[in-house]
Amino acid sequence: GLELSHCVGADPLGPAVPWRSGGPCKMKRVRTVFKPEQLERLEQEFLKQQYMVGTERVDLAATLHLTETQVKVWFQNRRIKWRKQSMEQKKAKLSQFGVIQPASADSTDVKDHEEDTVDVEL
Repeated sequence: GLELSHCVGADPLGPAVPWRSGGPCKMKRVRTVFKPEQLERLEQEFLKQQYMVGTERVDLAATLHLTETQVKVWFQNRRIKWRKQSMEQKKAKLSQFGVIQPASADSTDVKDHEEDTVDVEL
């Protein structure tokens, strides 16, 4: 669900990690864990259309017992994953035909190690 941690200083084990600064009470957003049935339905909808907006998003959220924001963020993250997979497939095809050289094991792209997902509630 959408649970937030306690205020900084209220936790005897240490301060909460700020997820957004800007006030005396800094909150950390807890990652949403989707049920398998919810993920299956979200994936089905994504196959139909990569962008879910307006009443469609509201209706899907209600059907899945999620917030509209959770559905919006899931679609944002899924589009990022989809684009990344598409780019990898294109690179594989190009390297197969000798257009580009496949990346060697010791050359690493810093961007590949960054977190691509967006998990922020707006």
